[in-house]
Amino acid sequence: MWAFLSRNRDAGILLLRLGLGGLFIWVHGWPKLAGGVGRWKELGGAMEHVGITFWPVMWGFLGTMAETLGALLILIGLFFRPACLVLVITMTIAAITSYSKKGGSLVEASHAIEVGIVFLSLIFIGPGKYSVDRD
Repeated sequence: MWAFLSRNRDAGILLLRLGLGGLFIWVHGWPKLAGGVGRWKELGGAMEHVGITFWPVMWGFLGTMAETLGALLILIGLFFRPACLVLVITMTIAAITSYSKKGGSLVEASHAIEVGIVFLSLIFIGPGKYSVDRD
């Protein structure tokens, strides 16, 4: 059984890309994108935790696009590594924001940290052979 699984490593990467990308679009990206300018401004306000206080709507829109378009790119395996990098940065800001909130803790920030680690790991792993960017 383990030998079979080892031979099908690329199928595992495809499953990871489809599951993570699809859920990220459905749960995180699309609802924020559909939320409009008010939601983008709220999200962009998180940049104040890293000392950036100008253009919150733009930063919120860029973060939302990272979570929507970036996840779509990961799902299909196109511009895979740059998309993963942008999502690592987005998850870093999300983790800092969650940790910095009143009463925030590592537990609060753990989801963003965990997903950020997955995206960082995928930069090294690559999209696999079942992708548009095929290695």
